[in-house]
Amino acid sequence: MTQLCFCGSEMDFDTCCNLYLSKKECPETPEQLMRSRYSAFCKADTDYLISTHHPTRRAPDEKESLDRTILQTRWLGLRIIDAPAVRPGQSKGFVEFAAFYDVHGVQGQIHENSTFILEKSRWYYLDGRMLEPVTLKRNEVCFCGSAKKYKKCHGR
Repeated sequence: MTQLCFCGSEMDFDTCCNLYLSKKECPETPEQLMRSRYSAFCKADTDYLISTHHPTRRAPDEKESLDRTILQTRWLGLRIIDAPAVRPGQSKGFVEFAAFYDVHGVQGQIHENSTFILEKSRWYYLDGRMLEPVTLKRNEVCFCGSAKKYKKCHGR
C-alpha cells in the first residue's frame, strides 16, 4: 500500500521525501529540503533534522529539544507559499511556508520565511524569520490534504 507524502506534494512518500530521509538522494533545491524536513518532523526523524540544519546553527541540546517537540506535536499539513527558483551559481535560497499543527488539541501554525544555504553541493536550513499567521479562506482546500474545503474540515 502506498502512502502519500507528508509534504503535500501529492506524490508517494517513497518516491518523494523518503528518498532524502533514507539518504538515497540529497535535496537539490531549498524547496525539496524544506518539504523533506517537514516530512522528517512527521516521521520523528531527528537525525535527518539535525543533519540538514547548518552546523553553525545547531544548539547543543538540539536533539532533546526536537524530541520534546515531536512528542507533543501532530503535524497536520504544509503549504508552500513561495519558493523562488535558485539560479546556477547561487548559494542562498528562500522558502516561505506555513506548517499547521496540533498540540494537545490546540491548532496552530508556523508561518516562516526560511533561509537555506548551499555548501559543498549540499543544501542546509540556516534560519527563519517568523511571519504573521496565514489567514485561510473558508472555501480554500484544507491544508491537511483531505481535499475538503477548509470550512468543512479544520476550519470548523
